[in-house]
Amino acid sequence: MGAKGLDKHQARYSELTSFGKDLARRCKSHCELCNASGVKLAIFEVPPVPKTPEFESCIFICEDCLQQIEKPKTLDLNHWHCLHTSAWSEQLPVQVMAVLMLKRIEEKADWAKELLEQLYLTEEVEHWVDDALAVS
Repeated sequence: MGAKGLDKHQARYSELTSFGKDLARRCKSHCELCNASGVKLAIFEVPPVPKTPEFESCIFICEDCLQQIEKPKTLDLNHWHCLHTSAWSEQLPVQVMAVLMLKRIEEKADWAKELLEQLYLTEEVEHWVDDALAVS
């Protein structure tokens, strides 16, 4: 990454970290996917990532969830039973990420497929999920 790319990355990172307090308040300092508390949380941009950081497309998640999202080979299906709760979140980016994870694991876990069938998704969530799947 050249100097220009590094500057862009640092500017984006700085803008994302400015969302930290509001995200912590929104999730009461719990992981928005698995509800873990008392752990370090990281800001994650739900795909597709907008050109400029947007609070509305970010979630606050624990390092365990982050690792498994970013490195699918580390996937622990038992960990993702938490999606039974987060898939019903009132926060759109949380619900979208939960659905994306369910779609990722539905071939390996019958419960994930069943949960996907039970969910009622608004048009907005469906479009967001479709857009995310199109870029992945």
